[in-house]
Amino acid sequence: MTPPAVPPSLVAIATRVQDRLREFLEPEEARWSSFDDDLAEPVREIGRLVLVGGKRLRPAFCHWGFVGAGGDPADEMVVNAGAAFELMHAFALFHDDVMDDAASRRGEPTTHTVFAQYHRDHGWAGEARRFGEGVAILVGDLAFVYADQLMSGASPQAWAIWNELRIELNVGQVLDIVGSARNERRRHKAERICRYKSGKYTIERPLHLGAVMAAPERAAELLPALSAYGLPLGDAFQMRDDVMGAFGDAAETGKPVGGDLREGKPTPLMARATEAATSAQAEVLALVGTVHLTDHDVARVQQAIIDTGALADLEATISALTAEAVAAIERAPITADARDELITLADYVSRRRT
Repeated sequence: MTPPAVPPSLVAIATRVQDRLREFLEPEEARWSSFDDDLAEPVREIGRLVLVGGKRLRPAFCHWGFVGAGGDPADEMVVNAGAAFELMHAFALFHDDVMDDAASRRGEPTTHTVFAQYHRDHGWAGEARRFGEGVAILVGDLAFVYADQLMSGASPQAWAIWNELRIELNVGQVLDIVGSARNERRRHKAERICRYKSGKYTIERPLHLGAVMAAPERAAELLPALSAYGLPLGDAFQMRDDVMGAFGDAAETGKPVGGDLREGKPTPLMARATEAATSAQAEVLALVGTVHLTDHDVARVQQAIIDTGALADLEATISALTAEAVAAIERAPITADARDELITLADYVSRRRT
């Protein structure tokens, strides 16, 4: 499968959001660095994550929800909301990397590993691991607060959606960590986790936020129509992530090969494989989530997933969900330019490799 090109509009939105993030973060870094030298590196970590990578999908969906509802694409309000989404996502990533004990993110060392090494290099008291994790959690909390600052001035309707998406994100993370510990393989649970830990706050809720920022009086008309697109596409988005988490190339994803298999993530892909497995395949799949899964073990599990038909079934599901989303947005009461861009984004998010 040839991966789709990055849509030009996504590049343009990403550039505007990148500039806004830099304008916001650089003064904060200067302010707190001058206050105390010990704050320089922790505050700088936020910029290290959000200014060097990321697809900027959440700002893009927020933008097209805003424009689709009649908003002016040049309005600074939607740029600020896009930057807020990136900081909110950074908060989740800082915490997620601690919970998963991930060594790399976007091809670079994760924050908790950086500060654990910093602790070791300086010969400080206490446990380096706990120090690194503590700093990463606090850096994530700071990103959370900064996201709210960028949302200042938003309407009560926008704040209601902003708060709900954050609750949903955290609920999804709880379900994910419990599901990993339990080695959850029931399909309905895996798909619920898929939707709440990522799908809703990546596509549906950014669309909602943009729409109510532009036309709060049309919320009853717009939000269901945007959900009819955002929910299936959000599921497809996370399922594509699950494929990359099990089979992705580290050079493209910036994460270790088979990362989700090593962590025992409760994904729809693993649920399908477990349902369809023979006893011999089930024995191989039982390796998922065990301690010290080797590269050879990962390869065996990957082959078992393919042999059960789970990968092909999930790919078919991704295609069907994407088609459902496109059909829904074609009927939505939004502007023609937003509709065209959302159709392009649907293809991009469902077939990407990074």
